[in-house]
Amino acid sequence: MLFSFCCGAVAASPQRIISLSPNLTEIVFALGLGEKIVGVSSDSDWPAQTKQKPKMGTFWQPNTEAIIAAKPDLVVCESFLQHKEAAEPLKRSGINVLSLHIESFDELYSAITQIGQATDCNDKAEALAAKIKNSLDQIRAKTSSAEKVKVLWVVQAEPMRVVGIKTFVNEIINIAGGQNVIAPTGDQYPAVSTEAIMTSNAEVIIQSAMGTETIAAQQETADKFWSRFANLPAVKDKKVYVIEADTVLRLGPRLPDGAMMVAKLLHPQIFAQQIDPNVDKIPR
Repeated sequence: MLFSFCCGAVAASPQRIISLSPNLTEIVFALGLGEKIVGVSSDSDWPAQTKQKPKMGTFWQPNTEAIIAAKPDLVVCESFLQHKEAAEPLKRSGINVLSLHIESFDELYSAITQIGQATDCNDKAEALAAKIKNSLDQIRAKTSSAEKVKVLWVVQAEPMRVVGIKTFVNEIINIAGGQNVIAPTGDQYPAVSTEAIMTSNAEVIIQSAMGTETIAAQQETADKFWSRFANLPAVKDKKVYVIEADTVLRLGPRLPDGAMMVAKLLHPQIFAQQIDPNVDKIPR
């Protein structure tokens, strides 16, 4: 896990915190620091209290002027280019910045620990990281003896782009008792050909919901799209699922909820009494 403090030592207990990423916002709230948050990215929408917080630009385009005007004593952000660029004027203004690189489960645990150190709540952070890990381990234990289900996870249908091996989503697939049908590639989310899809023998297809349409509407669109691949086991068996993305695709405190959502789709027989209400379309 890569992280860095900028602009000197962070105060023992920051009183004004800004988060520039939805998953980081969820972590800060989970550590009981919601009252100290004075700004979040506009895409931060969970927990409910987040909606009342001032918005500091989007995840991809932080508003540095608004951030500086809010006079934070700690800004928590990620390490990709747009956040690096946003961090520079903040550092020049004397604002403490904690930059975190989070692209795997282990990096999530480390990020939580680092935020705990920066906010003087080490014990809570260690407990939160342990709780997430233990919950994921429990899911893994339940699915470990089941036969692996071949999974195709689609992040974009046209043109087709899918989840690759070197991603935390692939970690979710593994924990949930699945096997990614995509061979190792240099890209985290590679584009794939129609031929590759047709020969994948995917037994379950998962699509991350996108945009403002309801999941039910997106499911209907997905069913029509995948009908052209009638020979795929997932299509034959009507195991094409559109799932709510934020719970699954944010590396944060709700990661076990997302993994459980996927596990129930792949192995409904194991979780027969634990159907998730957040999944509009359960195994048929």
